[in-house]
Amino acid sequence: QVQLVESGGGLVQAGDSLRLSCTASRGSFSVYYMGWFRQAPEKEREFVAAIDWSGSRTYYADSVKGRFTISRDNAKNTDYLQMNSLRPEDTAVYYCAADPSIPTQRVGLMREYHYWGQGTQVTVSS
Repeated sequence: QVQLVESGGGLVQAGDSLRLSCTASRGSFSVYYMGWFRQAPEKEREFVAAIDWSGSRTYYADSVKGRFTISRDNAKNTDYLQMNSLRPEDTAVYYCAADPSIPTQRVGLMREYHYWGQGTQVTVSS
C-alpha cells in the first residue's frame, strides 16, 4: 500500500513561487502515475497536473499551463510541482495522488487515482 506525504505548502504573495513535493513510501513508486489536485474553500477538488511513470509525459490543467511544472525523481520516490507566477486563485489545499495505471484520457479524473496524500495548504495573497 503506497503512502503519500506532501510538503512545501505555505503563504506567499502573488507572483511568487513554491515547490511542492510528494514522497511515496511502501510501494513501487517508479511504476506509478502521479497527479496533483487542489481544492479551494467551498469548491470541488480539481485536477492540476499529472506525470507518467517515466516522466516523459506530463499533463496540465489549462489554468496552470505555462506556470506550473510537474516532475519526478524515481530514485527519491518523490514527485514535484513547481508553481511559478502564483495567483490568489491558486489558493487551495493541494493533494498528491498515485495509481499504477491510468489511461491517458483519464489522467485528470480523481476516481482514477487509488492513493492520496493528506494535502498541503497553499495560500497566495494579493
